[in-house]
Amino acid sequence: MTAEERPASIQGAVCPMPLRHYDKIVMGHGSGGRMTQDLITQCFAPYLSNPALDAGNDYATLSTNINGPLAVSTDAHIVSPLIFPGGDIGKLAVCGTVNDVAMSGAVPLGLTASFILEEGLSTQTLVEIVKSMAESALEAGVPIVAGDTKVVERGKADGLFISTAGIGHFPKIFAIGGAEAKPGDVVLISGTLGDHGIAVLTARGDLAFETQVKSDVAPLNHMIQQILAVAPHVHVLRDPTRGGLATTLNEIAEQSQVNITIDEKTIPVKPAVQTACEMLGFDPLYVANEGKLIVIVPENEADAALAIMKKNTYGIDACRIGRVIESPAGRVLLKTQIGATRVLDVMAGEILPRIC
Repeated sequence: MTAEERPASIQGAVCPMPLRHYDKIVMGHGSGGRMTQDLITQCFAPYLSNPALDAGNDYATLSTNINGPLAVSTDAHIVSPLIFPGGDIGKLAVCGTVNDVAMSGAVPLGLTASFILEEGLSTQTLVEIVKSMAESALEAGVPIVAGDTKVVERGKADGLFISTAGIGHFPKIFAIGGAEAKPGDVVLISGTLGDHGIAVLTARGDLAFETQVKSDVAPLNHMIQQILAVAPHVHVLRDPTRGGLATTLNEIAEQSQVNITIDEKTIPVKPAVQTACEMLGFDPLYVANEGKLIVIVPENEADAALAIMKKNTYGIDACRIGRVIESPAGRVLLKTQIGATRVLDVMAGEILPRIC
C-alpha cells in the first residue's frame, strides 16, 4: 500500500498536536483524567478512528447478520526491542491476532487492544507504533474496535506491552484443527523460515555482524481465504511462531496422533538467516516466524493450494516440505541433506526470549 492510498489519518507518524507539552509518558497519563483524554485523543484516535471506536463506550457494537459459531482469540506481546527491521510491536500485535483467528478458517471481524505504557516512553515512539497498527489493520481489513490504556511506573513494563483479542465469523464451516491431520496429507509452508527471530536478534545488537534480514510479520487472513476457496478440505492451518516449524509440527503430530515427515532439502531458509543460525548455534527450524503459514491438505488439493499461495505476496516462496503418514504416531521426522532420518523433537526451552 502506497502512502497515497492510506487514509489521511495514518499518513504521518507525528502527534497531531503537542501532548500538553509532554514528550514522554508520565504516570498522570494513566489517571483517567484530562491527561488520559489527551493521550487518547492525540495519540490513538487520529490513527485508529472507526465508528465503533469513536462511539466512546467501554464496549463495541458490531453490526452483523451472522448465524452460527464465532472464532475468538487473544494474545499478549512483549517483544524487545519495540521496533525492529520489518516491523514493531504494534504491527506484531495486529497481525498475530488476525492470523490466530484466520487459522480456524474464520474471517476476522474486529480486534481489541490493551496498552500497558511505561512511564518515560517517548510519545513519538508510541505514535509510530499506533500508526503501524493502523496500517496493519487497514491491510488486513480488520478494524480495532475497542481499547484500553494503563500506565505503570518506570522500570515495570520495558516501554510498552500490548494485549489484543480478535473475533471472526465462519462464512462456511471447515473441519480445520490441529487434530485433523490425516495420513496421506501433504505439508506445505508459505515461505522462508526464521526471518522474524533473526531480525529481532539483529535489532537487539546481539550479533557480532550486520544482517539485512527483515521480520516476516504480516497479516495472512486474505491468503488463507484464497487457499480455502480452491482447497476447501484443508485439514490444518497453523502459523509456526514461537518454537518455529519443528515445535509447531510436533504439536500437530501429537494432536492428530500421526507422523509428519519433512525433507530438509525442500525447506526454504534465506542464506543470511542460515549463516546467522550457524554462527549462533541455532537451528532455523526452531526460530520464530510471524508471517508464515503451515498448510496440511489432502493430496488431491495440494497443487491448487500451493499455486494460489505462490500468487500471494506472502506466499511467493511457498513449497511442499513433507507428508503425513501413520507411524510412528505423535512424532516428527526429518530426512536430512545426507539422506539420513532423525527425530525432530519439541524445543526444550526458549532460545530467543521476548520475541513476540
